[in-house]
Amino acid sequence: MIPEAREPRQLAEMTWEDARELDRGKTVAVLPVGAIEAHGPHLPLATDGLIAEAMAREGAARLDERGIPAVVLPLLPYTVAGFAAAFPGTISVSAGTVTALVADVTRSLGRQGFRAVAIANAHLDPAHLASLHAAQGAADREGGIPIVFPDLTRKPWGGRLTDEFRSGACHAGRFEGSIVLAARPDLVREEVRSGLEEVPRSLSAAIAEGKRTFEEAGGPRAYFGDPAAATAAEGRETIAALGTILADAVVAALGGGAE
Repeated sequence: MIPEAREPRQLAEMTWEDARELDRGKTVAVLPVGAIEAHGPHLPLATDGLIAEAMAREGAARLDERGIPAVVLPLLPYTVAGFAAAFPGTISVSAGTVTALVADVTRSLGRQGFRAVAIANAHLDPAHLASLHAAQGAADREGGIPIVFPDLTRKPWGGRLTDEFRSGACHAGRFEGSIVLAARPDLVREEVRSGLEEVPRSLSAAIAEGKRTFEEAGGPRAYFGDPAAATAAEGRETIAALGTILADAVVAALGGGAE
């Protein structure tokens, strides 16, 4: 059983005087980034955000355990979601908007003396990922505080996750369904999920082939993988893995831990 980490501090729940008392020069601000996007007939549109928030909380708690103070920022819920644009409820904004917003948030935190921004992200649309890398590049060029972004589609991070994730058939399937069952079971349409057939088509392979929508990729109901196989127990284990990935990436980027 995965032990529960201590609940981390939420910046938005502090007063300004609480924030003033932070040792900001040592503190990492963790930014969860999600999407409002179709996730099958059984998971909420906010699935990616729920996963990002769980990753952020777990990662911040594990950083605290390693002597690196961390606070969790409010979720950034809007981003590029072109693959699901045809499904009602999906909200997609331009990549440039996302890059500019993340870069501006980082600049603001840098002016206040925070040590770094760490991005907790589970939305894997290629244009979205490119927007986050662009913000990271802007921070590097400007010489401000760094953005730490463990991209789960790149080595070594994705290799530390589940078999379904590594297969690429992992949108609203067992991987994401398990995390939502662990984090917000009240939002899972259980009577629908339990009866869904597996869609083994790899979304990542379809993207590599040039497909641009879930329908083109072979997911007419906006899911890939095996939703019926999801369990809360697997979700808890995956959240722990995601949090460890985030903490490991921060430690690596900052050169080994607390100062």
